[in-house]
Amino acid sequence: MKKQKLIRKVLWLLLVGIIACSPKSHTGTQGISKNTFTNPLLPGGPDPWALYQDGYYYYTHTLIDNIGLWRTKDITDLKNAEYKTIWKPTDPANSKDLWAPEIHYIAGKWYIYYAADDGNTDNHQLYVLENASKNPFDGAFTMKGRIQTDAGNNWAIDGSVFAHKGDYYMVWSGWQTRRVSTETQCIYIARMANPWTLSSERVILSKPEFDWERNWQNPNGWTPSYTIYVNEGPQPLKNNTGDKVFIIYSASGCWTPHYALGMLTASANSNLLDATSWTKSKQPVFKQSPENSVFGTGHNSFFRSPDGTEDWILYHANDKPENPCGPTRSPRAQKIQWQSNGMPDFGLALSTSTPIQKPSGTK
Repeated sequence: MKKQKLIRKVLWLLLVGIIACSPKSHTGTQGISKNTFTNPLLPGGPDPWALYQDGYYYYTHTLIDNIGLWRTKDITDLKNAEYKTIWKPTDPANSKDLWAPEIHYIAGKWYIYYAADDGNTDNHQLYVLENASKNPFDGAFTMKGRIQTDAGNNWAIDGSVFAHKGDYYMVWSGWQTRRVSTETQCIYIARMANPWTLSSERVILSKPEFDWERNWQNPNGWTPSYTIYVNEGPQPLKNNTGDKVFIIYSASGCWTPHYALGMLTASANSNLLDATSWTKSKQPVFKQSPENSVFGTGHNSFFRSPDGTEDWILYHANDKPENPCGPTRSPRAQKIQWQSNGMPDFGLALSTSTPIQKPSGTK
C-alpha cells in the first residue's frame, strides 16, 4: 500500500511539474473564434481558483509542493498567462501536500489560503500567507501563520473567506474528531477577527448524508482502504439581488466519477453562524455529464466577467470515469444563469468541443 502511494505521488509530481512549467501549452480546440473558447482552460489543474482585481484575473490551482500564480486579462487564455511561483514552504509542518490555494484581496493586502501537512496527510491544517504589495507578483508572500480552526486541532482543508454585512467569515472542510478510519469530512463556518484569526467557535453546516454525497468506491480505479464520506471545497456565492447567500460544496470522493456539487442556502439577513439558517439541497446542483464525457465535476470557485455583468463557475473535471483524483483533472469554466427566484442554475457540464462565448467585457 505504501509503495502504491509513493508511485501515485511520483506520477502526480511529474505531471504537475509539466503543467506548471508549460503555461503556454496548447489545450485542444481553443481558438474557434476570437470571441469563444472551449474547455479545458489548461491540460491539467485540480482545485482551480480565480479572482478578478484591477483589470486582471489571478488564477491558481493545486501544485502539491509549491504555490504558483497566473495573471491574465482573459481567463479563457490561461495557456498564455504570465506565471510565477510565489511560495515554496521551508517549514516541515506545512511543506507537503499543498492543496487548494486561494488568493484574496482584503483591506489592501493579498492573502493566500492553503492546506498542507508534514508528509502525513492525516495532519492537514490551514495556513495563510500575506503580501502588502499592490501587485501580488511584486514583493513577497510571507507566512502569517496557521489558522486555529478548533481547540482539538482537527484535520482542516479547503479554506475560503468572504465578507458579509461588515464581517468576514471562513468556511472549510474538516473532521469532527481526530479519528481517521471512519471519519467524514464536513463543512464548517466561523467568523473572523482578521484574515488569519477566527473569532468564533466552528459551526458545522453540512455532513455527507444523502446517497449522492457518499460515493467513495471507484469501480475502475484507485479506492481508499477505508470508508470515507466527503463534503469539501466550500465556496461562497451571492446572488445579484443580494437576498441570499449560498455555499456550494463538493461531495463524494474526488477519485470517483460521482464527485458533484451540493448547495447550502441562507437568507442574507439571517445569522450565518446558526446552522438552522441554512437549507441543504437534496440533489446535486452540478454533476457529471456522461453524454458530454465530463466526469468528477467538483472543487469549484466563482468569478465575475470583466464588466461585472456575469457570474461564472470555475471547476475541475476528468474526461474519463476511471480517471483518479490527480493531475488529469483540468480547469473548466461556464456561465451561471440566475433564475427569477434568485437561485443559481449551473446547467449541464459542457463538452470539450462546445464553443463558449467568452466572459462579457473580455479584451
